[in-house]
Amino acid sequence: MIKIFIADDHAIVRKGLKQIISETPDMIVSEEADNGLEALDKISENNYDVILLDISMPGKNGLEILRLVRKKKPKLPVLMLSVHSEEQYAVRSLRAGASGYLTKESAPDELIAAIRTISKGGKFVNASLAEKLISELEIYVERPSHETLSDREYQVMCMSVMGNTLKEIAQELSLSIQTVSTYRTRILEKMNMNSIAEVIRYAVKHGLVE
Repeated sequence: MIKIFIADDHAIVRKGLKQIISETPDMIVSEEADNGLEALDKISENNYDVILLDISMPGKNGLEILRLVRKKKPKLPVLMLSVHSEEQYAVRSLRAGASGYLTKESAPDELIAAIRTISKGGKFVNASLAEKLISELEIYVERPSHETLSDREYQVMCMSVMGNTLKEIAQELSLSIQTVSTYRTRILEKMNMNSIAEVIRYAVKHGLVE
């Protein structure tokens, strides 16, 4: 029996995942959490075979939790789930130690296949993500400037590009407006740009937004 832990702040998503998994005889959802800190505590205290981890959660986001899990339980398979396109977070997640990455629009059978694969120690990527990873191996190509950002800066950049205001970003990430403003300033400095409008044009050019 594959024991699964789900960390996602949306109850309807957790319910949907549990429904899919309940239809598979050799899998069971042992526990769940709706925020990053609760997820980290339960993962630290209990044993699971696979973690399903949402990237965007209040408290600590999925990438932060992933890095901490890798330190505490380096062999524990983690499948990252996100509403974001693969181009935005997949490579970053895999670099941080995830065993796989799926968007929440993926088919149920793909989710089950991913859980089976990583529970056996494998890695799971779909065809489009595999192609993206191959391009990442081109070591002589200059790294795009968005890859100089920290995980939190990258998250703020993506939310800004999608049209979220400072207040909306602050509420979503449980940060102060001033902190979000500071992140935006760092983003502009690191990417050598003068405005969010420039960042938006960059994001569109590099396929970071749909």
